[in-house]
Amino acid sequence: MVLMTVLLFNKIRNPLVIWLTVPLAIIGVTAGLLLTGRPFGFMALLGFLSLSGMLIKNAVVLLDQIMLELIHGKIPYPAIVDSAVSRIRPVAMASAKTILGMIPLMFNPFFSAMAVTIMGGLMFATILTLIVVPVLFAMFHRLHNPGD
Repeated sequence: MVLMTVLLFNKIRNPLVIWLTVPLAIIGVTAGLLLTGRPFGFMALLGFLSLSGMLIKNAVVLLDQIMLELIHGKIPYPAIVDSAVSRIRPVAMASAKTILGMIPLMFNPFFSAMAVTIMGGLMFATILTLIVVPVLFAMFHRLHNPGD
């Protein structure tokens, strides 16, 4: 998956931004599993792997929008801010759809840990992705607010 993201962007900085957001999901996964009392077993690990794919997709969508804005000649800092604002709805709706779709699986003894892992991680990491990806992009590309 790392190789695919590097090939997608032909750079190392953008895939690094994407992959640095994946560990942030561990916070939401841990909180979800602790609140529900579910163990981190094989199904939860499988849920975390699918969760990482969802987070990578969200980050790619956001970075792609940033790159489109930059290609169209927008000033870098406003391009980052505008991209993050314009991608809030699609990213949040995709995450909400997945979270709501996992609710029935929470009551299945076999799939409950996976559902809780995906729901908790996605709930927390979606919010962080919309904040952390633009910040990391600005840091890695050394972009500053023109007003500063």
